[in-house]
Amino acid sequence: MSTTKPDFRPSTLRRHVLHMAHSGNSVHVGCAFSLIEIISVLYGDVMRYDATKADADERDHLVLSKGHGAMAIYAAYRELGWLQQSDLDNYFADGSLLHGLCEAKIPGMEVCSGTLGHGLPIAVGMAYGLKRNGSDRTVYCIVGDGEMNEGPMWEALLFANQHKLDNLVVIVDANGLQAMGRTTAVIDMEPFAAKFEAFGFDTIDCNGHDMALLKTALRPTPGKPHAVVARTTKGYGVSFMEDKLEWHYLRLNPELLKDALSELEAPELLS
Repeated sequence: MSTTKPDFRPSTLRRHVLHMAHSGNSVHVGCAFSLIEIISVLYGDVMRYDATKADADERDHLVLSKGHGAMAIYAAYRELGWLQQSDLDNYFADGSLLHGLCEAKIPGMEVCSGTLGHGLPIAVGMAYGLKRNGSDRTVYCIVGDGEMNEGPMWEALLFANQHKLDNLVVIVDANGLQAMGRTTAVIDMEPFAAKFEAFGFDTIDCNGHDMALLKTALRPTPGKPHAVVARTTKGYGVSFMEDKLEWHYLRLNPELLKDALSELEAPELLS
């Protein structure tokens, strides 16, 4: 367990992601980067948890349904001390604890995800169970905008509305890209906010990289389930990755790593 205060600054979390991706010769940098501000605000300001124990019973829960963005959460776990630097150094290596998708064996991770369309139904079930048990804890679920093509996602939303799961917050990482192209070209699900509202959710549509907005937007709504359509950019924070589908798949060589890191130096670290 870390004895220092967690550093959830986006530049710090993005550096951890770059280190993991380069160490493991791995992909999925772009989809992790679009999540960074959301993860920073959830762990830094919104979620209730015991920082000394990743899997404490009395805590809010975060389900990453778009499991290919797992490096963003691993970066936060490194700052909390739930993961060690050696875990990040060995990312994606033989025998490593950390792989390219979320796995429930990692303390703090709620589910195995990556097969899209499954995380939200599980999160809804968790919220329902907590509600029935009289718990005041909240379940946060991050989904991809492309993932919203899946039918089980909408069945889960109907169930959440039916049972007034006001302990559920669904966050759409709306970066406009999915595996094979623009979301509007594959299956256009817009307008997301109107659809969530039609399914009985209190809904906020906002800039998913504006941390001041997120600190308010991500809090649950009394009496009904809550949704946040977070407008993000795939690869956000590194200019040559931003809004580029290929950075779902490309790997970092030493030169690209150096270029990316040079864009992430926080001003307070340059003096």
